[in-house]
Amino acid sequence: MKNRKMFFFDIDGTLLDHDKQLPASTEAAVKQLIEKGHFVAIATGRAPFMFKELRENLGITSYLSFNGQYGVFEGEPIIKKPLDKDELARLTVEATKRDHPLVYMNERDMKANIPYHPQIETSIGTLHFEHPDYDPAFLEGRDIYQSLIFFAEDEDHFYIDNYEKFDFVRWHEYSSDVVPAGGSKANGVETMMNKLGMTKEDVYVFGDGPNDVEMINFTPNSVAMGNGVDQVKKAASFVTKDVSDEGIVYALKHLGIL
Repeated sequence: MKNRKMFFFDIDGTLLDHDKQLPASTEAAVKQLIEKGHFVAIATGRAPFMFKELRENLGITSYLSFNGQYGVFEGEPIIKKPLDKDELARLTVEATKRDHPLVYMNERDMKANIPYHPQIETSIGTLHFEHPDYDPAFLEGRDIYQSLIFFAEDEDHFYIDNYEKFDFVRWHEYSSDVVPAGGSKANGVETMMNKLGMTKEDVYVFGDGPNDVEMINFTPNSVAMGNGVDQVKKAASFVTKDVSDEGIVYALKHLGIL
């Protein structure tokens, strides 16, 4: 297809609104992009099993999950960057001493290393998922692409200073994503871009949160949602309307895509 473009959409606050619903206008716009022959993918901090229904509804077969650590291109996994097993074990010991629970995630499931914790319930609940089942041995013998650690924001510095192999990306007042150091959605976007032999000028990205900043900085065609954090808005080339105010459609029309 001549003039084919690539589009990467974050989920929470970008595709899904404040109630975790997919606006009808967003659904129609994404499907229109696909019908026009453009490459459309999801780029999220979520695990694949957490947005299976969404991508099936939209007809999307390519995605970057765990903030780019596990990527699927047209149905086939092409990116697998799990957390360092020894370092994750060390983190588990230290976090347990501090009463900071963990949730381990791979591409199929997630398990908690504690039977119950209110911060897990509150944080995971905002994604409309229940408290994960208890299985402290889940990290053994399998690749873990992302962990969630639960603690107050003022304690971030301890983990950031002591775990050089990991990046801690805050996504909730009680929780941070734990991903391999240097990993980001931008790396996955670049991998898929190269896979299709396209350039940065062909890439359009949409996001609203701190874990979208690298992706927003990657291409000159970057869109921050009107409900996005200031960090993202400052980095983006265009700030659209709120996700609940047809922000996706407004941006695509502004860019001359629709």
